[in-house]
Amino acid sequence: VQLQASGGGLVQSGGSLRLSCAGSGRIFDSYALGWFRQAPDKEREFVAGIDWSGSRTPYADSVRGRFTISRDNAKRTVTLEMNSLKPEDTAVYYCAADNKFSTLRSAGGIDYWGEGTLVTVSS
Repeated sequence: VQLQASGGGLVQSGGSLRLSCAGSGRIFDSYALGWFRQAPDKEREFVAGIDWSGSRTPYADSVRGRFTISRDNAKRTVTLEMNSLKPEDTAVYYCAADNKFSTLRSAGGIDYWGEGTLVTVSS
């Protein structure tokens, strides 16, 4: 099982970035997917999640209204559109897969992690 994230980079405050994560078919057959982030000297935190059907999309309070998560099961991708970026959004972002939607928001419950992609927002 592999998850491969891409799309990170450097952007000015107020700008936008799009992160994508490609995965194996087994994950996209039934797993809930999400994005976490980890800033220097901070714990990894939940950012956004999406269930298999795409009907439930929880967000962290800090990003709600600015970030949008979506998935395309046929293309085996999950995407995080990030708008109105702030310097405090600077972190390494990780895509994640959990076979239970109920535990998706907890880093400890994640079944599979992708490699991180760095997002840097300059002020």
